[in-house]
Amino acid sequence: MRVLMACLWMSCFAMGAAAQNVPATRATDVVHYQGALDNVKYVFGVAQPVARLRLGNILEANSLDCFGNGIQKPGDTTAMAKGDNPLTGPFFIEGAEPGDTLVVRILDLQVDGKQGVGAFSPGFGAINSTHYTPVLEKEPLGEKIWFYPIDHADNTATFQALDSNYKVKIPMHPFLGCIGVAPANGEARSSIVPAEFGGNMDAPEVSVGNTLYLPVNVSGALFYFGDGHAAMGDGEIAGSAIEVPMRVRLQFDVVKGKRTGWPRFENEKEIMTTGIYRPVDDAVRIAFTELVTWIHADYGLSELDAYELLSKVAKIHLTEMVDPNYVVVASVEKKYLPRK
Repeated sequence: MRVLMACLWMSCFAMGAAAQNVPATRATDVVHYQGALDNVKYVFGVAQPVARLRLGNILEANSLDCFGNGIQKPGDTTAMAKGDNPLTGPFFIEGAEPGDTLVVRILDLQVDGKQGVGAFSPGFGAINSTHYTPVLEKEPLGEKIWFYPIDHADNTATFQALDSNYKVKIPMHPFLGCIGVAPANGEARSSIVPAEFGGNMDAPEVSVGNTLYLPVNVSGALFYFGDGHAAMGDGEIAGSAIEVPMRVRLQFDVVKGKRTGWPRFENEKEIMTTGIYRPVDDAVRIAFTELVTWIHADYGLSELDAYELLSKVAKIHLTEMVDPNYVVVASVEKKYLPRK
């Protein structure tokens, strides 16, 4: 079966280096890139790389919010956004070839601004009519936009109700809603879509301290990111998180000749798998099948023993239910697993 040997991966980083197209001299070279409205993309797919990185390089770059930073003040509308979820990239990772696994270590994420935005748009949300759940109604719910002041000192964003004076502070948990690589078979997929290549997973697991594993489908992987979130509830039910620009610090490696079928996460305490599909019960099945496979391959339990164990100690949550595919993350703490 496909194997992700995470402990081995963390110890065998091939620390080559490069700074964009300049030959490298140090294993920890940092590649800098500035994302802007005139160089973002709106699909995950094959495109001319904006920069090249060698294994072990660190990428320091930024992303715009999901509205392209176009909504700034009361009276602005979502129609002012030039596209959905503008993506920074793609970045060519030297040494990554189809059949490999791309390793992305999330070293740092910083909210890049003083406010976030939340918006409700007609036809997009979990408990109103959509293209996927049509209903007979006289009028769709109208657009509304909320602004969230960011307090970097106490790491909070403030919700202010539109129809009353109520307000409350929300702790920030910065993460990237969009992160992924070019899909297989020459496809180009909208930045709204999550799938096997990653994409718009809206997974809070894309946060500092976690490592993300992605399948490599094309030479160089062609890595993208965007859609920064300051905080988000499970399901992202109204269609948006606290949407913010983001500054990132990421490090890359490749596991040669070993491929994951779906995005996976790992940290010191847990291993985590994703299921990305509709209906939600199939997303759950994918996530748990991937977790059983991982435990069997790397930790030595039989598939049925892993199945039984997960039935007692696994955790699962729905990261989002508003995009073309639902996303579910299943996890288990390593303390319940045998030593590798």
